[in-house]
Formats: sequence, structure tokens, C-alpha cells
Amino acid sequence: MPIKKISFVLCVLCVLCLEETYALNLGKLKVDFLNGDYQSAISTGEKILSNANSTSEGLDELYYLLGLSYLKEGNFLRAEDIFEIILKEFKTTKFKDEAMLGLGDVYFLKGNLDKAQATYKELISKNPDSALKPQVYYRLSQIAFKKADLLTGKEYLDKLKKEFPQNIELQINSDISSLTDYPVDLYYTVQVGSFSRSLNAQNLKQKLINLGYPAYIEEISCNKTEKRYRVRVGRLKTRAEAVDLANKLIQEGYPTKIYP
Repeated sequence: MPIKKISFVLCVLCVLCLEETYALNLGKLKVDFLNGDYQSAISTGEKILSNANSTSEGLDELYYLLGLSYLKEGNFLRAEDIFEIILKEFKTTKFKDEAMLGLGDVYFLKGNLDKAQATYKELISKNPDSALKPQVYYRLSQIAFKKADLLTGKEYLDKLKKEFPQNIELQINSDISSLTDYPVDLYYTVQVGSFSRSLNAQNLKQKLINLGYPAYIEEISCNKTEKRYRVRVGRLKTRAEAVDLANKLIQEGYPTKIYP
């Protein structure tokens, strides 16, 4: 074989080898995502994706970060497509559970509670030891509450508290932990304020009572030294009643959040 032909073949082989081992540079994408700049993350990620090939190292992570970014931006259709690509095309990816959780979140945010519930359950069914099990328990509890299935919602919160007492969901939101201490006959209530000072909570409570609302204060211990005083209105049997009450309070100018 002529020397020139040999050199050409060797060059082609080198290029192929480089393609097989090419690792994607996701540094900027990760920075954009962590900074909450999801539009930039999407722009950066799509540019990287356009130049990647099917053997690029880190392609599954690229898809996952793009899926999350689209989810954060409210583009559920694109997020759904990306999470499904991960699940179908990357059989051995370490992001499989994450992609399935993301897909469930898409369904949840689109209001398809049945599909979200089935996806979350499938995740822990396929991988009972998944590191995402606490997040799944929490999401399943919220779906149950939205469906007015208070008993099932409490059961999932009980599991979360019992199996994962140090989970971040419990650490950042003490309401989740306190919910598991309620009796089975849970009720819905509307929160309009949360304060570190009792006086502020008392003032808001009195204003609401003067307006004719059945307001009360729940004292929550966040840790050994810190307490929160949550001003809430009503103890209602159905979520529909709580929604009506929340809408009335919003018209009065108060921010609201329905519990559980």
C-alpha cells in the first residue's frame, strides 16, 4: 500500500477513535443550571447537543440537564420528550431513576395525576433501593392529598419520616414532618403567614378574625432553638372547600398555601 494511503487510513482511524472517546464539556451548562439561568442552560445544552454524536461520553447527562432545564422553564412537551429519550436510548445510564422522576414531574405539573402516580410507583418498583425513594414518597403523598385520599397521603408521609428521618424534604419543611403526627382524619387548612415572632402572628390572626375568618396559630419547632408561628384559617373536610377559602383570602390581599 502506498505511504500516502497508509497515512490517510491512519488519520481516519484516529478521528474515529477520538469520536468514540470524546467527552462532552458540560461545565458552562452546569454553571448556568445551578445559577437558575435555565434559558442559558437550554441554549448552551442545545449547542453542545448539535455537535455531539451517539458515542459522546456524557451524552445522557447532557440530555438530563436539558430535560430539567426545560421542565423548569415550563416547556413540558420538550422535557417529556427528553426524559423518554433517556429511558429508551440509554439502557445502562446512571440517570435512569432521575429521568423517570423527571417524567413523573412532567405529568404531575401537567395535571395528569394518574400518570404521574404510575410513573413514580414504577420507579420504586423497578429499583426498590433507589436513592430517590424519599422524593418519590413525598410526591406520592402530594398526589394522594390532591385526590382527597388523606389516608394514603398520610401513609406515604409516615414512610418518609420513618425510613428517611434525615431527608432534606423533612429538614427544609417542618410541615411535612408534623403532618405525620396528625390523626387519620386529616383536614385541610389555608396558611396565610409564617413568622419567627409570636407577636406578628398574633397581629395577623386578630386581623383575620376581625374580618370574620376562623384564624388560629400553630407553633412549629424547626430545631431546638427556633420556632415558627404559622397563621392558618379553617379546618375543612375537602380540598374544594379549602380552595374556595384560599380564593377569598387572596381577594383580601393575603398570600395563601393549602395544607396538607
